[in-house]
Amino acid sequence: MAHEARLRVFRALVVAGPEGLTPSALAEQLGIAPNALSFHLKELFHAELVSQEKQGRNVLYRAAFPVMNGLLAYLTENCCQGAACTPDAAALCQC
Repeated sequence: MAHEARLRVFRALVVAGPEGLTPSALAEQLGIAPNALSFHLKELFHAELVSQEKQGRNVLYRAAFPVMNGLLAYLTENCCQGAACTPDAAALCQC
C-alpha cells in the first residue's frame, strides 16, 4: 500500500464486500483516472490483495478477504507483539 490512491481503491473494494466493483464504478466513486486506476488494480492483483472475475465484457474486482485477514493477523502478531500498534489505531481507521 505504498500509494494513497492504492489504499483508497483497496478500501473501496473492502467496503463493497463480496459483490465487488467494476473499474468504471471504482473510477467514478473515487475520482481516479482510468489509467491510474488500472495501474493500482494491477498492483493489488499481483499482491493477491484483490481478485478479478470476468463478467461478460466487464471485469469485477473484489478484495481478497482471506489474504487481507492473514496479513492483518501477521502484522498484529509479529509487528505489534499482539497489542494495538498505536493507542488510537481504531480512530485512524476510516473504513
